[in-house]
Amino acid sequence: MLDILGSFDAGSLLTALVLIVIALLLIRSIRIIPQATAGVVERLGRFHKVLNAGVNLVFPFIDVIRRTIDLREQVVDFQPQSVITEDNLVVSIDTVIYYQVTDPKAATYEISNFVVGIEQLTVTTLRNAVGSLDLEEALTSREAINKALRTVLDEATGKWGVRVNRVEIRDIVPPESVRESMEKQMKAERDKRASILIAEGSKQADILTAEGNKQAEILRAEGEAKAMVLKAQADAESQALIADGESKAIQKVFDALSEAAVTDQALAYKYIDQLKDLAQGDANKVWFIPTELSAAAASLARAFGPKK
Repeated sequence: MLDILGSFDAGSLLTALVLIVIALLLIRSIRIIPQATAGVVERLGRFHKVLNAGVNLVFPFIDVIRRTIDLREQVVDFQPQSVITEDNLVVSIDTVIYYQVTDPKAATYEISNFVVGIEQLTVTTLRNAVGSLDLEEALTSREAINKALRTVLDEATGKWGVRVNRVEIRDIVPPESVRESMEKQMKAERDKRASILIAEGSKQADILTAEGNKQAEILRAEGEAKAMVLKAQADAESQALIADGESKAIQKVFDALSEAAVTDQALAYKYIDQLKDLAQGDANKVWFIPTELSAAAASLARAFGPKK
């Protein structure tokens, strides 16, 4: 009876151990890979396959996940690097690299640390690119430097299974003495441009003022000329009206005299009667008797003398 119980306990224990081992094997054979992540699997020390996102099965203790790689785009901010320009000035350049792993196998086996490789390649490329430029060209050629960096990094990192999407130079810092000189130069340039703009504004204002005065004089002269023409026309029309009125008045007088049958004696009397008006006035010291006075007197004598 004891032998049966002993054999039963040993069999149960063995079964339990087998079940535990099977459970452990099942657990070790299931690998869950997160989204946007890849796992590099080695079988007996050699590359076997790449595990994609989701549930994957491997042989426990035979297959080993060597490395898990993030497939999302990564941003690396490298430390500012000191670079010597062509005119022997040391500038500090701060760069930012945007990259993405496209081949997990190459990123694992082609280089030990591709991030360090990208950083060192960026430093050497910056020194080569900026070393052929002076300070002013380096400050104004960021796009050309970015393009050179990306070209070199694309060629080098392609075999590493890494794609460099963008390279940005965040800042280029010249030495303190150079910054002070540049600030003074920029201030002088701003003052110069301001003086030029003020002078040009004054010049334009003077030109516009002179043109305005000229136009005003021209308009004033044209107005005066037109006014004189209109005045002359008005005077001419007035003289014409006066002359026409006097002509009509004289004509009426002659018509009235003709209708009234005024004699020569009456006209002579009227003529002599008007002579008294010639003698009036303080300024009349000397006056002359018209030659027609004798004729008028003779006419009156005939009129009032005895009839023959």
